[in-house]
Amino acid sequence: MSMSYEIAKAGESRSFPENHAFLDSATQGAKGVVYIGSDAGKAFAAGKNHEQRSFVAIELGTECLGVHTGESRAKEGSNVIGFARFRLGNAAPSQLVELVRQPATSESALQAAKEAFQAAGLIVVVCNDFPGRIVDRLIRPYFNAALRRLDEKLASADDLDKTLCLGLGYPEGPISLLERTGLAHHFSVTRDLHEALGQEPYAPARRARVAAAREQVI
Repeated sequence: MSMSYEIAKAGESRSFPENHAFLDSATQGAKGVVYIGSDAGKAFAAGKNHEQRSFVAIELGTECLGVHTGESRAKEGSNVIGFARFRLGNAAPSQLVELVRQPATSESALQAAKEAFQAAGLIVVVCNDFPGRIVDRLIRPYFNAALRRLDEKLASADDLDKTLCLGLGYPEGPISLLERTGLAHHFSVTRDLHEALGQEPYAPARRARVAAAREQVI
């Protein structure tokens, strides 16, 4: 098993918008291949000989890996892994990489992908194939709830943020965090999750919708 890999870039990457050790460590003609960028899925579809690779990784947005690999009776899986480096709005990408596996994903391919990201100093977690993966599934309802309580005038934005910081030990309150990183981006993510999951907690909050309209995201 080898963790060597090459990079196939297709469009702007949210995970790696700038130079990074992960990109610098890539080697042309390596056994693994990592598709990055907004069109990573299309580049994967146009690629060949994937079955001969030690692992194949596709950068994801909020969509499932199955959108690119297909699904069959919940037994799908191969040497293809999904991934995304978590990034909140316009903030810099975090060190967290979420790897996405399917029910029958090759354990050796998963391990190879994991080692490749970890070798570049990134922190890897593994999740099953669901839209939004782990972080967005957990925090988007929290953000929406905070925005709705602000609309209901439960407290001022400053007091909501202060209460959550002091009460729960969070480094930054949700209103401040979203305003700093981009309410319009929050709208886009939570809209996609609401469409995919049909669950009310993911329905975009009014303030996020207004921000998206002002920035012509809608």
